[in-house]
Amino acid sequence: MIPTMIRKTSPRLPGYDYHKSGKYFVTIRAKQDNFGRIINESMILNELGQIVKQQWKWIETNFTYIKLDEFCVMPDHTHGIIEILPSTQKTKSLSNIIGAFKTTSSKQIHNIGFSNFKWQRSFHDQIINNNESLRNIRNYIINNAILHTRKNLYVRNREKISSFR
Repeated sequence: MIPTMIRKTSPRLPGYDYHKSGKYFVTIRAKQDNFGRIINESMILNELGQIVKQQWKWIETNFTYIKLDEFCVMPDHTHGIIEILPSTQKTKSLSNIIGAFKTTSSKQIHNIGFSNFKWQRSFHDQIINNNESLRNIRNYIINNAILHTRKNLYVRNREKISSFR
């Protein structure tokens, strides 16, 4: 009997053209906490986190039809807003752009001795359709370290309370 391959479905919106101009909120996860720590509600980047930040900025310099908006690096993931601008030249899809980011950042991280570093497969995206969504997503990104700290505090307190039962 020949084993069948399980094919994962794409997380992209079926039928949507991710080459076309628009704003996209993306989340890209690493397989481990690699990029630094949150201290006093602020993300402190380590060397790997600095590489990720640098390579995020590289996207805009490498792809002339890309404009970057808010971005943050967290211990095990990144959030960012990418705008694909209208262009007369052929544009890469959002998946190709994120793939280039993941490849170049991985290579630089491997080159400094972290050969086991890996991004998780694919990425999450949300198409930003209006200014209210854009404003809310920007606030979420800007405040992500604070939200992360408070969520962890809530979980730890909930665990302490349940241990008394």
